[in-house]
Amino acid sequence: MWTFIVRRLIQSVIVIIGVTFISFVALQIGGDPTYLYVSERASTEEIEAARRALGFDRPLHIQYVTYISNLLQGDFGNSLTFRRPAIDVVLQALPATIELTLFALILAISLAIPLGVFSALYRGTPVDGSIMTVAMLGQSIPNFWLGIMMIMLFGLQLRLFPISGHVPFLMPLLQGEIVRAFTQLPQALYYMIMPGVAVGFYSLSRNARLVRSSMLEVLGQDYVRTARSKGISERAVVVRHALRNAWLPVVTMIGLEFGFLLGGVVVVEMVFSWPGIGRLVFNAISQRDIPVVQASVIVLALIFITLNLLVDLIYARIDPRVKY
Repeated sequence: MWTFIVRRLIQSVIVIIGVTFISFVALQIGGDPTYLYVSERASTEEIEAARRALGFDRPLHIQYVTYISNLLQGDFGNSLTFRRPAIDVVLQALPATIELTLFALILAISLAIPLGVFSALYRGTPVDGSIMTVAMLGQSIPNFWLGIMMIMLFGLQLRLFPISGHVPFLMPLLQGEIVRAFTQLPQALYYMIMPGVAVGFYSLSRNARLVRSSMLEVLGQDYVRTARSKGISERAVVVRHALRNAWLPVVTMIGLEFGFLLGGVVVVEMVFSWPGIGRLVFNAISQRDIPVVQASVIVLALIFITLNLLVDLIYARIDPRVKY
């Protein structure tokens, strides 16, 4: 197990180096980055002075080594828009995105599992057909279009939910303000319903189909037929034997799903004016605030890699057949 963990950590370091390299190259593709840091009215002498001060006059490999050295010291550069460290700007927006992502993930998984199980148990019936039809629609509809339709129907026409706004929950909790956090939780959930559904509907649909296919495969196994022949109740067969084994591929998908949802909230956050990292990155790209974009990419990559490692460890824990 420890050998596996060390090997995965080494692989994670390689991936992070790749991410930093890509983000560094992206800075160079847009042309001379010096012009991002100087005024449009700057003279040639001022531009040259800024280029030397920022180190952009040095060879690219030296610039990259310096960039990595600064990252290891926690220096992601300063935001060109906010005029303060880029990592502080990203970490300030990250809790709102994590709140929305967790809500969407919990909503998707809590609904996908029972829907997939019912669809498998009632295979070929109208129940199965209805669930799979909704699942196919969920995988076909873009999340931003779904968000816009929900705003028009439930926000503007029926006025059931707010079309924008955010009530923080995670940040007060991280700051130790537990009473305030849980006091604001109901209102925070109220504001998260529409964007959470828009973000998580695709995940719900995909996982429902995954659970259904896993259940159908497991229900056809010999040990399930043996359990039924012993007179065990159908509920016990489904819960104790079938669902436990059908759960294994779903665990892998859940871990990866959080990372996918983190990357998929960009447009939805713009639609609902959600003050998260997706909206921050979108605005940073529009304003060519490269340090913020680079810091966001690296932070999201670290989260995704950590989740992958945790998923592998949990998978080995719940499935004794897995050996490392």
